[in-house]
Amino acid sequence: MTRRDRTEVGRMAEKIVATGGFIPDDIMLKVVTSRLELLHNKASSHFRIHRSLSNPVHTQHWILDGFPRTLGQGKLLDEHLRRVASPLSLVVNIDVADEIILSRISDRWVHLQSGRVYNLSYNPPKIAGLDDVTGEPLTKRPDDNPEIFARRLEKFYASTSPLLSYYTTSNSTPLVSLTGATSDEIWPQLDNLLRSSFPSLKERPESQEHKRRTSLSDAILARTEPEIIRREKDHNSL
Repeated sequence: MTRRDRTEVGRMAEKIVATGGFIPDDIMLKVVTSRLELLHNKASSHFRIHRSLSNPVHTQHWILDGFPRTLGQGKLLDEHLRRVASPLSLVVNIDVADEIILSRISDRWVHLQSGRVYNLSYNPPKIAGLDDVTGEPLTKRPDDNPEIFARRLEKFYASTSPLLSYYTTSNSTPLVSLTGATSDEIWPQLDNLLRSSFPSLKERPESQEHKRRTSLSDAILARTEPEIIRREKDHNSL
């Protein structure tokens, strides 16, 4: 979900997050599956145009960043994906110390229109308070403050522990945990994991600077021929 989602369910979810709450599982599932269905429809339309007898079958690749977060969400997602014959291929748990996350949140500024994220500690904008590309003002997300963080962290551990146990005992979806304090530590681990788990995928041509200024889910996107999955701001989102 992004700040550009102005559907009724998107606005409802945004209000809950802004007050430090967690979105109910059924609402969260609707938000996520609506985006997956949009991706599927765009891909299907693309292949109706470009399909050939020599390449009649294609594989979609997508990343869910930060979802599911509860056992209920995990089970609902699995049920949905089984119905559409598109089960999860891999689950990655990124383990970062609480104090590091709090520091990142306190120092985080965003350019809402593009989704670019800056951090005053290790990834500051070239001009304080302004987006590097457009020069427009940066803002703080309403849920980026220590009080809301503390409430969300307590709920997070209560909800994710059962989820991790669920995937740990799953016979169909492998769970891999990565640890680190910075993106420079975590990113190489994730990059190697994706390359080894999905050797047919190709990295999009992007500069190192661009990678550092985007989230992990945006930093590397999968490409298979003839379909290319582009970022949402290129009008073909994950």
